[in-house]
Amino acid sequence: MMHRRAFIASVLAAAATPALPRLSLAKVGDGVFELRASVTQHALAGGDHASSDLWLYNGETPGPIIRVTQGERVRVRFVNDLAEPTSVHWHGIRIENAMDGVSGLTQQPVPPGGSFDYDFTVPDAGTFWYHAHNKSWSHVARGLYGPLIVDEPTPTFDSNRDLTLVLDDWRLGQDGALHDASLGAFMDWSHAGRLGNWMTVNGQSSPRFDLATGKAHRIRLINAANARVFQIDPSALGAKLIGLDGFVFDAPRSIDGPIAFAPAQRMDLLVQRQEQGSFALIDTGDFALQQMSEAEPVPLATFEFAGGAAKLEMAPILSPNAIAEPDIQGAMRVPLILTGGAMGRAGAMTYNGEPLTRPVMMEHQQVWAFNGAANMTTDPMFAARRGQTIIVETINRTGWAHAMHVHGHHFRVITRNGHSVENADWRDTFFIDRDETVEIAFVADNPGRWMLHCHMLEHAAAGMRNWFSVGANS
Repeated sequence: MMHRRAFIASVLAAAATPALPRLSLAKVGDGVFELRASVTQHALAGGDHASSDLWLYNGETPGPIIRVTQGERVRVRFVNDLAEPTSVHWHGIRIENAMDGVSGLTQQPVPPGGSFDYDFTVPDAGTFWYHAHNKSWSHVARGLYGPLIVDEPTPTFDSNRDLTLVLDDWRLGQDGALHDASLGAFMDWSHAGRLGNWMTVNGQSSPRFDLATGKAHRIRLINAANARVFQIDPSALGAKLIGLDGFVFDAPRSIDGPIAFAPAQRMDLLVQRQEQGSFALIDTGDFALQQMSEAEPVPLATFEFAGGAAKLEMAPILSPNAIAEPDIQGAMRVPLILTGGAMGRAGAMTYNGEPLTRPVMMEHQQVWAFNGAANMTTDPMFAARRGQTIIVETINRTGWAHAMHVHGHHFRVITRNGHSVENADWRDTFFIDRDETVEIAFVADNPGRWMLHCHMLEHAAAGMRNWFSVGANS
C-alpha cells in the first residue's frame, strides 16, 4: 500500500497546481432532493494512477451538498443502485426518530433497487452531514457521505465567503486505487480503526482556495474519515473558532494550537487576513499515529489571500441555536464503561445475551463492549422519560481513543477526568482518550429509540454500539 510519506511528497508537488474544489447542489424536483447511491469510477490519486470503484451519492465525492434554511422541511428521495442494502443517517440533526436512518433500529435498510423517502424539518442552523448507516465501516469508507448545511434564516456570510471542506483519508494500494481488500480487517477492528494513507479535501489532494483579504470567511470543516483523528492547526490562517458540531458560540474564540478533530465532528472557523499570501491548513498528524511516534505534518489545503479590502470588515454575528439546558441536580446518571480491543482491559463480555467466547469473538469480530455487552442488546442501555436530564459518565478502559456519538440529541461536555470543562460546548460527538473519563449531560426530549456508538466505524461494528429509549410522555 501507498505510505504516508509518499502522500506528503505528492501533496507538496500538487500544491503548486491551482485547484478549484466545488461542491454541487443536489438535483431538486417538485421540492424533493434526489439522492442516488451507485458505483462510480473515480481516480483518487489522479495522474496515471488506477481509478477506484467508489460508492458515491449522485456520482460525487463527497456527495452533493444539501443546503436548506433553519426551520425548513427537507424531503429526500433516496434511491439505492448498489448491490447491497443501505440507509442514510442525517448526522447531528435533531429530527423525528423514524427519519434517523439507522438500519435495524429506526428503519429497515433500503434493498438494492429500492427507495426510501426521508421527510423531516431542520430545527437547528449549522454544519451537519449525512452518511450511510448500514455496514458503515464499509459504505462510508467507499465514499457514501456528503454535507448538509443549514443556513440561518437571515444570511450571515455571502455565499462565496462560506466554504465547506469535507476531510477524509483513503487507504490506497500501490496502484493508487482504493484498497478494498483490506476492508473488514481484524487488525483495524481491534486497534485504532481503518486509517488511510491518502488525505483529501472535497475529494481532492491538497486543493487551493482563493480568499479575499479583509473579508470575513466562514470555513466549515467536516471529518468524514472512518477513524482518523486529525490534529487540525488553523493558527497559520489566523482563524478563530466560532462553532462545533453545528452549534455556534456566543463569540469567536482564539486558537492556541492544534485541535483534536475526531471522526464525525465538525468545526466552524472565522478567517480574516489583511496581508496577501499563501497559508496552509495543517494536519499535525493523526492522534493514533502520534501515540506510536509515526506522525508527520501534512498540508491539507492551501488558501491564497489576494484582491480584497485593505481593512478588515466587520465579521457577522451568529446567534446560537435554542436548546433545553440540562437540569444537573435532577439528572439520571448512566455509567458507560468502555472495554476490550487490543491492549485494553476486556473482562467478562457478552454477545447476543451469551458469554463471548474466543471462537465467537473471532468469528464475529466482536472485540469491544459497552458495560460488558458487545454490540446491540435486546433491552435499551437506559430508558428516559421525555424531558428528563441524562448524565452519561463514560470511562475508557481500552488502549485506544474513541469518538462517541449520541443520535437525536445534542449534549454538553461537563467534566473531563473529574474537572469541570472550561467551555461546556454543545456537541453530538465527543472525543475520549484512553484512561479518560468524560461526563456529558443532555435533555432527553426527542422520543424514540436512539443509537449511541463510537464513530470509529470499525469499533462500532466490532461491539461499540447500543441504544437507549426516550418515552413519548413526560
